[in-house]
Amino acid sequence: IKTFGTPDEDIFDGNVGEMGFALKTKSLDNGQFASVAGHVEITEACGWQESLYLKWNPFDNAESYNVYVKGGQYPDYTRIDKELVRDYGTYARADVPGLIAANGYSVKVVPVTGGNEVESSAASEATGINVANYSREGFAHLNYQGIGAYNDNGTLKDNAKVLYITSKTAKTVSTKVMVGSKLTEVTGLQSIIDAYQKGTDTTPLAIRIIGKISKDDLDHISSSSEGLQVKGRNAYSEMNITIEGIGDDATISGFGMLVRNCKSVEIRNLAIMLCLDDCISLDTNNSNIWIHNMDFFYGNTGGDADQAKGDGTADLKGGTKYVTFSYNRFWDSGKSSLCGMGGDDANYIAYHHNWFDHSDSRHPRIRCMSVHIWNNYYDGVAKYGVGATTGASAFVEANYFRNCNKPMLISMQGSDIGSDGKGTFSSEDGGIIKSYKNIFTEKSKNFKYVTYQTNNVEFDAYEATTRDETVPGTVTAKKGGTSYDNFDTDASLMYAYTPHSAVDVPANVTGAYGAGRLNHGDFSWDFTGKDSDYDVDAALKSALQNYK
Repeated sequence: IKTFGTPDEDIFDGNVGEMGFALKTKSLDNGQFASVAGHVEITEACGWQESLYLKWNPFDNAESYNVYVKGGQYPDYTRIDKELVRDYGTYARADVPGLIAANGYSVKVVPVTGGNEVESSAASEATGINVANYSREGFAHLNYQGIGAYNDNGTLKDNAKVLYITSKTAKTVSTKVMVGSKLTEVTGLQSIIDAYQKGTDTTPLAIRIIGKISKDDLDHISSSSEGLQVKGRNAYSEMNITIEGIGDDATISGFGMLVRNCKSVEIRNLAIMLCLDDCISLDTNNSNIWIHNMDFFYGNTGGDADQAKGDGTADLKGGTKYVTFSYNRFWDSGKSSLCGMGGDDANYIAYHHNWFDHSDSRHPRIRCMSVHIWNNYYDGVAKYGVGATTGASAFVEANYFRNCNKPMLISMQGSDIGSDGKGTFSSEDGGIIKSYKNIFTEKSKNFKYVTYQTNNVEFDAYEATTRDETVPGTVTAKKGGTSYDNFDTDASLMYAYTPHSAVDVPANVTGAYGAGRLNHGDFSWDFTGKDSDYDVDAALKSALQNYK
């Protein structure tokens, strides 16, 4: 390549082996609306995933607003629940969840004065709003439809109940729950969930969080170590519960969630800050659990040296199976995800399109299980990416590793062994990692990655040449001698999915339909210069402690 017309020529004498074009990060498209004097002034009208939202400037003398939606499953204008319409002082906002994917939604906002709508003289309408589906790829949906309170088309299930939870209503919210053979009025969020533990009521339940909920706002917590507990009566009890945030600022602070003995639980569009132990713990005998579009922040400091940022972030163990973690953002997490405590069968877990944003380790850290890890963005990871131990099988596919110190580790071999002969994983036996079409870029001076094809003893992963390549049984862990179980090539075990090229992962994960809450939430932070730093960011922690 030569640049002419300057005193010196820039000459590149190497060879270009490959050229790629990455997607541009996308923002949400606004609908169409006009500014008309004397009418409500709409400022934003956007669709997202199975939802849309509208913002407008305060209208003179309005006591409140009625908001109506049309399109998708609503052939005519239908009024949305009043709890979805909120006054933020300098602007007002409405969110509409539970929509099918469709183009051309319309929303109308009507001011109310003196108890009456002022429609003809002051109402405004936004049109041409497009709504997309959430991705339901992953093990949680394998041979299972309708996780939580929603159908797979995004709408609420028939007879589903909706509870709106704010800091003021978490103690006082009430509903009737079948307890034994008696329909019983139950008050308080945790008490209502506890009543579902009796196992006689499987009515779909959508718990919608609005604003910030702190631990002291709750009626009580049923898990002293974690916080809010969702527990089934017996192993894998059908719960049909969705816990979801409304809008871009739904947050729980000072506690996390424990899910135990549950089937069909979904948690989405929430931030969790300063949890007690883990942000989310899937602890014992859960299945078909879907955790997506979450913002995970620091937990409270624990007693051990490796718990400065909290004990864990999104952990699972104890017979938990068929789980998907997708489109979540891990903000400088210390230990992102523990996947198994040992002794588990091949429990089939999927991690896809997560944003490991300057988090340190455990992305995930796997014992025993069979795990598919694809299209995740490892963005400035200080310690290591994927860790495989105790016979685990991990298929690591089309991920983007930007300045990740050690992208993949197998216990007690390859890059895991330090100069002292010790490894990262308490000298546990190893597992096997199958790697395919991952990208490693902006490598630090400490970057290490060794393929089986380079060293068939001290390797970090078996580098496949095709997605459906079977890893030979002769490829075994140096310690423990286990081989790869090839779950990903068995059609009876795998789900259908369409991975993006790894080069497009950053744009997809950080884009409009990417990781974290709607519009990436209401909290932002600059991690510039933090790529190799795994200490607690004191300023970030202070911001979380003072978040409102």
